[in-house]
Formats: sequence, structure tokens, C-alpha cells
Amino acid sequence: MSKITERFPFRYITKGYLGSIWRPYALCEFKNIKEDLWIPMELVIDTGADYTLLPFNYAYLLGINLDNDCYKETTLGIGGEEKVYLYKKLQAKIGRMKINIPVGFLKRNDVPPLLGRLKFLELLRITFNKHVTLFEC
Repeated sequence: MSKITERFPFRYITKGYLGSIWRPYALCEFKNIKEDLWIPMELVIDTGADYTLLPFNYAYLLGINLDNDCYKETTLGIGGEEKVYLYKKLQAKIGRMKINIPVGFLKRNDVPPLLGRLKFLELLRITFNKHVTLFEC
């Protein structure tokens, strides 16, 4: 089986007191659970996130009902305590790579979508090099 490699450039965010801030993003697609429809999304690659976390409005786009389709749990992070709605297996793809991943949804939209470790980043070889992210599987 041949190795699949996907490349994504970092995005310049701002220049501050400590220097220029560049953030790693990846273009992913997630499959709507009710229709044969793939929804493209840009996510921050967050190796500190336990799992992939999406804002509230993304659940609607993916056909997911937070109250009926998800398990509710409380999570802790830098922003404090938050209720998260967990969906166990959502089909995702980066380029030609397809995988089923767990996804959490917050019941708010003021957070960026985060690409996390559980059953996703931890399964790939990821290299951050000179403002470019390489995914290999």
C-alpha cells in the first residue's frame, strides 16, 4: 500500500510582542449523517485537544441532533468547564485519507473547530516544518 501525504500551509495570524504568530490549519471534510454530502471545514490542528471539537452550528450542517444523537459530558479546558456533546463515529477525510472519528460539539459558535488526537491525529505521522504541516498515513 502506498503512503498518502497531504500538505497544509500554516496561516499567519498576527504579530505581537513575542513575534509573528502562525497557526497550523488543515482542510477536512466530514460526511453528513443523513445525506450523501461531504462538508468541507478548516480546522486548527490542535495536538493538545483530546478529540476533535466543533462549534454548535456544525452539528446542524452534519445532520446531527445534539440532544438525540450525542452523549452529554462535561469537559475542562483553558476556558473553564463546558458541556460537550459527543458523537462517537463521524466519517472524516483529509485529501484521500478516510477515517471514522469521535467528535465533540460545544453548544456555542464562538470557538474555532479543532482537529484533535483521539482516533485521528494519533493515528497519523504529522510533521510541522517551516510553516507547513505534513500528514502521512
